[in-house]
Amino acid sequence: MPERLHRGLVHEARGQLLEVLERGGTVVLFGDQSVYGDHPRDWLPGVAWEHRPTNFWWWLDPEAESGIVAAQPDHSLFRRISLADATWHHHGIFRPPPGADTIIASTDGAAVLYVDRVSSPGTLVVSSLDPLSHFGSYFMPATERFLDGFLPWLVEDLS
Repeated sequence: MPERLHRGLVHEARGQLLEVLERGGTVVLFGDQSVYGDHPRDWLPGVAWEHRPTNFWWWLDPEAESGIVAAQPDHSLFRRISLADATWHHHGIFRPPPGADTIIASTDGAAVLYVDRVSSPGTLVVSSLDPLSHFGSYFMPATERFLDGFLPWLVEDLS
């Protein structure tokens, strides 16, 4: 699910997405979950969203930190991307269910990207990063590098 989908369309598709998870499939959720209102928190298993203000301009300060860290630096995703490839800004954080794998975290340990294989028979990949809305806009090259590594990881390593 790309970020910033029409709320009504998300509502209409929720049953199909839950069916994918129940059949053991994979659902990937990107972006600012507050845009969706109450939908993902209520219908996707184990998703607990926490709004945090987005600092879109942190990178303009040479002393600034992005606010994210590699929670599992040895995770297979980091054989495909670097942390810099996942560094632009993020839209809040998640509190994953016990047993889920947080791969990228905020500096206080909350999930920015996690994989949940415990809340359903399927796999739920959740991230507050928004690479799809920035891909191709040519001012955030990290998003292209992220997708160039994330998509093969999703297909080849995660499955």
